[in-house]
Amino acid sequence: MKSLVFVFLMLSAINQVVSQHATKAHKDSLETIVQKYYDLNLKIFQANSTIDDIDKTFELFTEDFTYVHPKYGGTYTREDLYNGYVRNQRNGGYDGKVTDIKILNKITGLNAVVTQKCFVEIIDGEIKEGEPEMTLFEFRDGKISRIFEYW
Repeated sequence: MKSLVFVFLMLSAINQVVSQHATKAHKDSLETIVQKYYDLNLKIFQANSTIDDIDKTFELFTEDFTYVHPKYGGTYTREDLYNGYVRNQRNGGYDGKVTDIKILNKITGLNAVVTQKCFVEIIDGEIKEGEPEMTLFEFRDGKISRIFEYW
């Protein structure tokens, strides 16, 4: 009986060591990366943004990063998305109409953050908040491995 109790206690201890917990520090680090992503995107959306601004954003991503946006074409590789950013910038698509990206809500878990955000834009000369949009960020090794847009 003592050996059975000992085995049970050992298995419990091993389980606690092996299992992962989303600590406050872990959650804070993920939220910091998401905020940096939004801050860098806001900078890119301005008329005076540079390729360097795009490059800084892509430093947040893993090498095998994917971007999923079913409404706008499906799944994009890191290279596809990068080329899209550069093309939009060169074509004048980033013109400063987006003045802010407002995070309305967020849920942070183990290696994932879900945000509800809206773009704040200049429309017909007035600053207006867009519709709320949901985005899932997944992380691996301290970097964003996938973004899934649910809008």
